[in-house]
Amino acid sequence: MLLQLQVWALFLLQEGAVGWDIRSLWAQMGVAAKIVVILLFLMSAWSIGVMIDRLLAYNGARKQSRQFAPAVAGALREGKLDEAIKIADRYKKSHLAKVVVAGLQEFRAHQLSSEIPGEEIEASRRALERAEAIVHAELKRGVGTLATIGATAPFVGLFGTVVGIINAFKGISTEKSTGLGAVAGGISEALVATAIGLFVAVPAVWMYNYFTSRIEAFDVEMSNSSSELIDYFLKRTQQRAAGSR
Repeated sequence: MLLQLQVWALFLLQEGAVGWDIRSLWAQMGVAAKIVVILLFLMSAWSIGVMIDRLLAYNGARKQSRQFAPAVAGALREGKLDEAIKIADRYKKSHLAKVVVAGLQEFRAHQLSSEIPGEEIEASRRALERAEAIVHAELKRGVGTLATIGATAPFVGLFGTVVGIINAFKGISTEKSTGLGAVAGGISEALVATAIGLFVAVPAVWMYNYFTSRIEAFDVEMSNSSSELIDYFLKRTQQRAAGSR
């Protein structure tokens, strides 16, 4: 069907049957076609908003995490848990800081109070896992919308295409003619709806795949940081046990 529409479009352009500026196309569209175009533009605006929001969030997370990692590593080497927590609190956008601070706070709470039930290492591990799940959900916020838009926009455009073809046949019936002038309006609607549907869907799918890959990279970084922090807690616990003997 798409190839056939392209051939018809070529004939229409050669015959000059349709004015291909935006205003004339909009004026020739029926109510259903206009609704389809408006819906597609709303989907496009929503996807662009999600793209901008996620790009800013991911770039901020990456930048702050690069600053946070060496700073907190220095504090932990010196055994300054309170200082490490303060450092993590300064990097609100860092995905690593959000995870690490949860583990540090849980570990410190067990050290300061013997009334807290449970083994401190296991409790810290659970706190890190909870923080990872929360941060993963925050990073993924809105990304699923891009997948939905990328999957549905072509079908919305296809609906507009069907409406345009129906109008083209109505034109043939009304004009009692099979010339290009009778089908020009309907074919123009079909072409516009198809083009806009693809225009909305393709960037959404591209950015969804890109964001998914970045989220996976963030997940790996958080998992590695959690594992390294647990190793640090184990060493610190062993050193404290050896010192108390």
